[in-house]
Amino acid sequence: MKKLLVCAVLLASPFAFASTWDIDAAHASGNFSVRHMMVSNVKGTLGKVTGKVELDDADITKSKVEVSIDVKGINTREQKRDDHLRSKDFFDVEKFPAITFKSTKIEKAGDKLKVTGDLTIRGATKPVVLDVTLTPEVKNPFSKATTRGVTGTAKLNRKDFGLTWNVALEAGGVLVGDDVEISVEAELVKQEAPAAPAAKKK
Repeated sequence: MKKLLVCAVLLASPFAFASTWDIDAAHASGNFSVRHMMVSNVKGTLGKVTGKVELDDADITKSKVEVSIDVKGINTREQKRDDHLRSKDFFDVEKFPAITFKSTKIEKAGDKLKVTGDLTIRGATKPVVLDVTLTPEVKNPFSKATTRGVTGTAKLNRKDFGLTWNVALEAGGVLVGDDVEISVEAELVKQEAPAAPAAKKK
């Protein structure tokens, strides 16, 4: 009887509705776009994206998100520019090799989510709100893993994170815009609960 009561309590607990999802680094990317010379946008990607989502299936607003993105892998398809972005003028990757995000609040916004969290870039941490879309579950035909997709977007001011380097243009304006559009796209793979041990034969 006691065991039955314990099981009932566990099933009624919020933990019974929680699931853990790992970011599939092979199917994830951190992307950005910033204005260049006031005339065009430079787009690029960052390095490996890792992290996990603790998803509360009963109340998604109680879920938690943690993401880490390798900055050393920055790529704008121009080697000199990429080397400059890795330098102390910008990300200073030798000292600050990763960008991190940790959620602090999640709200529903129609069929999307507003995910507020602490974003850390170059050692500076600021609150940022991501507009997030989460897709329904599918079964990966190769790995058979339960998978779903997630996309998060936001706009931030790079100066808030100490990325202040710039050059004034003769005609007015600056070489690099302050506003940066960022996005993270990833596939999430569900951690399956371990199978219950087989009952011993008497």
